[in-house]
Amino acid sequence: MGPLPPFDANGLLPQGEYVLTLDGLRASYLVTGDGVTSPSWDSAWRARLVASLEVLVKQLWQVGIDQIFVDGSFVEDKDHPNDIDGYFECDARYLLSGRLQSDLNALDPHKVWTWSPSSRRPDPNSLKRQLPIWHQYRVELYPHLPGVPCGIRDRYGNDLEFPSAFRLSRRNDLPKGVVRIST
Repeated sequence: MGPLPPFDANGLLPQGEYVLTLDGLRASYLVTGDGVTSPSWDSAWRARLVASLEVLVKQLWQVGIDQIFVDGSFVEDKDHPNDIDGYFECDARYLLSGRLQSDLNALDPHKVWTWSPSSRRPDPNSLKRQLPIWHQYRVELYPHLPGVPCGIRDRYGNDLEFPSAFRLSRRNDLPKGVVRIST
């Protein structure tokens, strides 16, 4: 898909998949706020989130994963998104064997790569239970296996996979775009 279009009338990245490098993401209005009408756009916070995302994306690249997608409120007109949400595509055997988690934790000094519900700890500001990756980086990246629901349901109660779930706004169920990170 072409260049990153401006937010639509609902404050969402228009529906589609937009490919950006980390530098391209950092230079985009999603971080800088260029062209965004909000006077309280927190570009410094958004830049910090992208710096954290970069650490994690580079770890995924080192283990051979290159299909990485980001969205959440980061691709919406929210002045100060709480975090960056995303998912990545990976081989089922690599994930289910535990090798993916082990290989990623060998690269990460904080050993944050786990998706176990028992590893979640409350965020002191909201009491929502978050994974270690979120506490350290304020980024959540989940493995996606085609055909496996992600635990998110649509407004009709249907189980969704990450690609579908992440292409809907949680605030109004409208379709929105995602950013695929490229090398």
